Amino acid sequence: MYELIFWGILFIATVVIESMTVQLISIWFSVGSAAAFIAAVFHAPLSVQLILFLVLSVLLLICTRPLVRKISTKPQPTNADALIGKAGIVTETIDNLQNRGRAKIDGLSWNARSTDSSLIEEGAAVKVVRLEGVTAYVERLMEAIPPSKS
Repeated sequence: MYELIFWGILFIATVVIESMTVQLISIWFSVGSAAAFIAAVFHAPLSVQLILFLVLSVLLLICTRPLVRKISTKPQPTNADALIGKAGIVTETIDNLQNRGRAKIDGLSWNARSTDSSLIEEGAAVKVVRLEGVTAYVERLMEAIPPSKS
């Protein structure tokens, strides 16, 4: 009876841990504890349950971990990354302290924030430095100085 409770608690704990992470950390131990639980249901000796848990967990870990790491290591760029370095026009004054501001970049309106926390007035030309979610971090473009008339 105690073995059933132990393997059941271990299974639930490893599933909860797995659900709280974005990487595959404890899924192999979940499978191993489930197999040991089933063995306990059929009254297998504790030594068989432990061996089944360890062998199955380690075997799954060794066989699948390299495949999982190979699949999940490369970040995928998005189409929005193409906006980095592009120019845009501020359509609503950018004020980081007030958490507001918008800019039209490549024909689309984006939430905008200044990279140096400076105030950038509506109508100013800006360049996209980075994107974080749906917010473009921009810096003011230097305006051309009109030639002097002498």
